[in-house]
Amino acid sequence: MNKLKVGVLASGRGSNFKAIVQKVDNARVEVLIVDNPDARAIAIAKEFDIPCKVVDRKKFDDKFSFEREIINILELYKVELIALAGFMRILSSNFVEHFKWKIMNIHPSLLPSFPGLNAQKQALDYGVKVSGCTVHFVDAGTDTGPIILQSVVPVLDDDDPETLSARILEEEHKIYPFAITLFAQNRLIVDGRKVRIKDA
Repeated sequence: MNKLKVGVLASGRGSNFKAIVQKVDNARVEVLIVDNPDARAIAIAKEFDIPCKVVDRKKFDDKFSFEREIINILELYKVELIALAGFMRILSSNFVEHFKWKIMNIHPSLLPSFPGLNAQKQALDYGVKVSGCTVHFVDAGTDTGPIILQSVVPVLDDDDPETLSARILEEEHKIYPFAITLFAQNRLIVDGRKVRIKDA
Protein backbone atom coordinates (compact mmCIF):
# COMPACT_ATOMS: atom_id res chain seq x y z
CA MET A 1 0.00 0.00 0.00
CA ASN A 2 1.32 3.43 -0.95
CA LYS A 3 1.81 5.68 2.04
CA LEU A 4 0.51 9.25 2.07
CA LYS A 5 3.32 11.69 1.37
CA VAL A 6 3.47 14.39 4.06
CA GLY A 7 5.46 17.61 4.19
CA VAL A 8 5.95 19.24 7.59
CA LEU A 9 6.53 22.97 8.10
CA ALA A 10 8.08 23.96 11.43
CA SER A 11 9.86 26.87 13.10
CA GLY A 12 10.89 25.57 16.51
CA ARG A 13 11.37 22.48 18.65
CA GLY A 14 9.47 20.08 16.39
CA SER A 15 7.80 17.92 19.04
CA ASN A 16 4.64 17.49 16.95
CA PHE A 17 6.83 16.74 13.93
CA LYS A 18 8.45 13.94 15.93
CA ALA A 19 5.06 12.60 17.06
CA ILE A 20 3.88 12.48 13.45
CA VAL A 21 7.01 10.60 12.34
CA GLN A 22 6.72 8.08 15.16
CA LYS A 23 2.96 7.47 15.34
CA VAL A 24 1.53 7.56 11.80
CA ASP A 25 1.83 4.19 10.07
CA ASN A 26 0.00 4.89 6.80
CA ALA A 27 1.85 8.12 5.97
CA ARG A 28 5.49 9.07 5.56
CA VAL A 29 7.11 12.46 6.09
CA GLU A 30 8.93 13.13 2.83
CA VAL A 31 10.45 16.49 3.80
CA LEU A 32 10.73 18.94 6.68
CA ILE A 33 10.80 22.64 5.76
CA VAL A 34 11.89 25.17 8.38
CA ASP A 35 11.99 28.95 8.16
CA ASN A 36 14.39 29.18 11.08
CA PRO A 37 17.99 27.95 10.58
CA ASP A 38 18.23 27.32 14.35
CA ALA A 39 15.04 25.26 14.66
CA ARG A 40 15.49 22.24 16.90
CA ALA A 41 13.26 20.31 14.50
CA ILE A 42 16.28 20.05 12.17
CA ALA A 43 17.99 17.64 14.59
CA ILE A 44 14.87 15.45 14.64
CA ALA A 45 14.90 15.29 10.84
CA LYS A 46 18.52 14.12 10.96
CA GLU A 47 17.68 11.55 13.62
CA PHE A 48 15.03 9.98 11.39
CA ASP A 49 16.92 10.51 8.11
CA ILE A 50 14.27 12.85 6.70
CA PRO A 51 15.33 15.49 4.15
CA CYS A 52 15.31 18.99 5.67
CA LYS A 53 15.19 22.26 3.74
CA VAL A 54 15.81 25.65 5.34
CA VAL A 55 13.83 28.43 3.67
CA ASP A 56 14.91 31.54 5.57
CA ARG A 57 12.35 34.33 5.13
CA LYS A 58 15.08 36.96 5.57
CA LYS A 59 16.72 35.82 2.33
CA PHE A 60 13.64 36.56 0.21
CA ASP A 61 12.50 39.95 -1.04
CA ASP A 62 8.82 39.32 -0.38
CA LYS A 63 6.30 36.84 0.94
CA PHE A 64 5.37 35.66 -2.54
CA SER A 65 8.90 34.51 -3.43
CA PHE A 66 9.32 32.95 0.03
CA GLU A 67 6.15 30.92 -0.35
CA ARG A 68 6.96 30.08 -3.98
CA GLU A 69 10.16 28.39 -2.81
CA ILE A 70 8.22 26.36 -0.24
CA ILE A 71 5.70 25.32 -2.90
CA ASN A 72 8.51 24.27 -5.23
CA ILE A 73 9.99 22.01 -2.53
CA LEU A 74 6.62 20.49 -1.63
CA GLU A 75 5.91 19.74 -5.29
CA LEU A 76 9.40 18.32 -5.81
CA TYR A 77 8.68 15.79 -3.06
CA LYS A 78 5.14 15.17 -4.41
CA VAL A 79 3.63 16.04 -1.03
CA GLU A 80 -0.07 15.16 -0.65
CA LEU A 81 -0.66 16.70 2.79
CA ILE A 82 1.06 19.59 4.58
CA ALA A 83 1.24 19.50 8.37
CA LEU A 84 2.05 22.76 10.14
CA ALA A 85 3.93 21.90 13.33
CA GLY A 86 4.70 25.13 15.13
CA PHE A 87 5.21 27.05 11.89
CA MET A 88 5.20 30.65 13.06
CA ARG A 89 4.10 32.34 9.84
CA ILE A 90 0.68 33.13 8.44
CA LEU A 91 0.34 31.58 5.00
CA SER A 92 -1.15 33.72 2.24
CA SER A 93 -4.58 32.99 0.79
CA ASN A 94 -2.86 32.10 -2.49
CA PHE A 95 -0.75 29.42 -0.77
CA VAL A 96 -3.76 28.05 1.09
CA GLU A 97 -5.86 27.94 -2.07
CA HIS A 98 -3.05 26.16 -3.94
CA PHE A 99 -3.29 23.30 -1.42
CA LYS A 100 -6.97 23.61 -0.53
CA TRP A 101 -8.01 21.22 2.27
CA LYS A 102 -4.54 19.68 2.14
CA ILE A 103 -3.01 21.76 4.97
CA MET A 104 -3.51 20.85 8.64
CA ASN A 105 -2.57 22.78 11.75
CA ILE A 106 -2.60 22.03 15.46
CA HIS A 107 -3.54 24.80 17.89
CA PRO A 108 -3.25 24.69 21.72
CA SER A 109 -6.81 25.70 22.54
CA LEU A 110 -10.37 24.56 21.92
CA LEU A 111 -11.07 26.67 18.87
CA PRO A 112 -12.83 28.95 18.15
CA SER A 113 -11.79 30.09 21.64
CA PHE A 114 -8.37 31.72 22.01
CA PRO A 115 -6.94 31.77 18.46
CA GLY A 116 -3.56 33.26 17.66
CA LEU A 117 -0.50 33.52 19.89
CA ASN A 118 -0.25 32.67 23.61
CA ALA A 119 -3.45 30.63 23.59
CA GLN A 120 -2.65 28.97 26.92
CA LYS A 121 -2.18 32.34 28.66
CA GLN A 122 -5.38 33.61 27.04
CA ALA A 123 -7.26 30.63 28.49
CA LEU A 124 -5.81 31.15 31.98
CA ASP A 125 -6.49 34.88 31.92
CA TYR A 126 -10.10 34.21 30.94
CA GLY A 127 -10.55 31.75 33.78
CA VAL A 128 -11.79 28.73 31.84
CA LYS A 129 -12.08 25.37 33.61
CA VAL A 130 -11.10 23.27 30.60
CA SER A 131 -8.79 23.86 27.69
CA GLY A 132 -7.22 21.59 25.11
CA CYS A 133 -6.09 21.43 21.51
CA THR A 134 -7.59 21.45 18.04
CA VAL A 135 -6.50 19.95 14.73
CA HIS A 136 -8.05 21.86 11.85
CA PHE A 137 -7.75 22.35 8.15
CA VAL A 138 -6.15 25.67 7.25
CA ASP A 139 -8.15 28.34 5.47
CA ALA A 140 -7.34 31.98 4.71
CA GLY A 141 -8.02 33.10 8.31
CA THR A 142 -5.97 32.66 11.47
CA ASP A 143 -6.99 29.42 13.23
CA THR A 144 -10.43 29.60 11.58
CA GLY A 145 -10.49 26.51 9.34
CA PRO A 146 -12.85 23.53 9.70
CA ILE A 147 -12.19 21.53 12.86
CA ILE A 148 -11.08 17.90 12.48
CA LEU A 149 -10.40 16.73 16.05
CA GLN A 150 -10.27 18.23 19.54
CA SER A 151 -9.04 16.98 22.88
CA VAL A 152 -9.88 18.42 26.31
CA VAL A 153 -7.69 18.85 29.40
CA PRO A 154 -8.61 20.29 32.81
CA VAL A 155 -7.32 23.69 33.86
CA LEU A 156 -6.05 23.48 37.45
CA ASP A 157 -6.15 26.29 39.98
CA ASP A 158 -2.37 26.43 40.25
CA ASP A 159 -1.69 26.23 36.50
CA ASP A 160 0.59 28.68 34.76
CA PRO A 161 1.10 28.86 30.97
CA GLU A 162 3.96 26.36 31.14
CA THR A 163 2.13 23.65 33.12
CA LEU A 164 -1.02 24.02 31.04
CA SER A 165 1.03 23.95 27.83
CA ALA A 166 2.71 20.70 28.89
CA ARG A 167 -0.63 19.03 29.61
CA ILE A 168 -2.06 20.18 26.27
CA LEU A 169 1.07 19.11 24.39
CA GLU A 170 0.57 15.50 25.51
CA GLU A 171 -2.83 15.56 23.80
CA GLU A 172 -1.44 17.28 20.70
CA HIS A 173 0.95 14.37 20.24
CA LYS A 174 -2.06 11.99 20.21
CA ILE A 175 -4.64 13.73 18.05
CA TYR A 176 -2.37 15.22 15.36
CA PRO A 177 -1.02 11.84 14.20
CA PHE A 178 -4.57 10.43 14.41
CA ALA A 179 -5.95 13.23 12.20
CA ILE A 180 -3.24 12.52 9.61
CA THR A 181 -4.07 8.81 9.79
CA LEU A 182 -7.74 9.61 9.06
CA PHE A 183 -6.73 11.80 6.11
CA ALA A 184 -4.53 9.03 4.73
CA GLN A 185 -7.50 6.66 4.98
CA ASN A 186 -9.66 9.13 2.96
CA ARG A 187 -12.06 9.36 5.89
CA LEU A 188 -12.23 13.15 6.22
CA ILE A 189 -14.96 15.02 4.31
CA VAL A 190 -15.11 18.83 4.47
CA ASP A 191 -18.75 19.90 4.41
CA GLY A 192 -18.92 23.66 4.79
CA ARG A 193 -17.62 24.46 8.27
CA LYS A 194 -17.84 20.83 9.38
CA VAL A 195 -15.43 17.95 8.89
CA ARG A 196 -17.23 14.63 8.79
CA ILE A 197 -15.36 11.43 9.64
CA LYS A 198 -16.47 8.44 7.59
CA ASP A 199 -17.11 5.25 9.62
CA ALA A 200 -16.47 7.15 12.86
